[in-house]
Amino acid sequence: MTNDTEIAVLTAPPTLFTGGTIWTGRGDTDAVLIDGGVVAALGDRARQWGGAHHVDLDGGFLMPSFADGHAHPLYGGLEAVGPPVRRCGSVDEIVRAVQQYAADHPDEDWIVGASYDSSLAPEGLFDARWLDAAVPDRPVVLRAWDYHTVWCNSAALQRAGITAETPEPVLGEIPRRADGSPLGTLREWGATDLVMNAMPPRDEAVRVGALGTAADYYLSRGVTWVQDAWVEPADVATYVAAAGQGALRMRFNLALYADPRHFDAQVTQFAEQRALVEAARSPLLTAQTVKFFADGVVENETGALLAPYCTGLHDHAGQHNWEGESLAEAARR
Repeated sequence: MTNDTEIAVLTAPPTLFTGGTIWTGRGDTDAVLIDGGVVAALGDRARQWGGAHHVDLDGGFLMPSFADGHAHPLYGGLEAVGPPVRRCGSVDEIVRAVQQYAADHPDEDWIVGASYDSSLAPEGLFDARWLDAAVPDRPVVLRAWDYHTVWCNSAALQRAGITAETPEPVLGEIPRRADGSPLGTLREWGATDLVMNAMPPRDEAVRVGALGTAADYYLSRGVTWVQDAWVEPADVATYVAAAGQGALRMRFNLALYADPRHFDAQVTQFAEQRALVEAARSPLLTAQTVKFFADGVVENETGALLAPYCTGLHDHAGQHNWEGESLAEAARR
């Protein structure tokens, strides 16, 4: 069964654009015919096509839309429903924004937001006690704008069971105070998953709405195709739900996230997740990619370098997620 978007694409009459400069990607032409969402003819052949709806460009410029091969539309859209911390220029501004949001949303058990500037604190180390001053009684979890780092308050650390006795996780770091207690900054999946797994799932209607927010942002800038470069099973379900509701409004390809800690189980699930997408029968949704993270990111000093970082924060040159030949073997599988 097709959805309304697919029906509209298949039944709309061809459209002929003339009267301006039309860039094809290989050169320019003075006429282009679009039929069923694809270029059907150029130049004289396009003008000779019968029954097309004609659009006069009136001297304007027409070109293919943009595509973004690495983006996080779901996460980006969700930023709009949390504390507005992205534009904050200091730690104090972030804390005030979180405090105001918490006051305006007294019924939210967890305060979740993104994405703060991780350069606002020395060495990117943000203290849980700074957020405690704003919200002492509910968990607060903020993602940094690298999305590989999380800043939590003490209530969030407690809910996640992160204490001085918590061992350093595989593929993650828990910066600590001198007494061994967790500072409040968590780096990379092995650490951030500890708190993310303790959080309740976001309401699905909010998540579908976030994809609409992202689509509005991209479409207003001429972007009509985006690859979501980090998709987990719950995210696949959200995209499929949005497709079923006709809520996507632009094309998305899903890059299924490969985690070296769980790859043996994941590799058997990738085809199942793609099958769910294909069953949605939406021309706006595909799942044709698997995303491998070879290392971390330089923003939080987990990106793998040839020499150690110069700040003294670490005594190593970053994090390698796949040891030996395991990445090549995983790609083959």
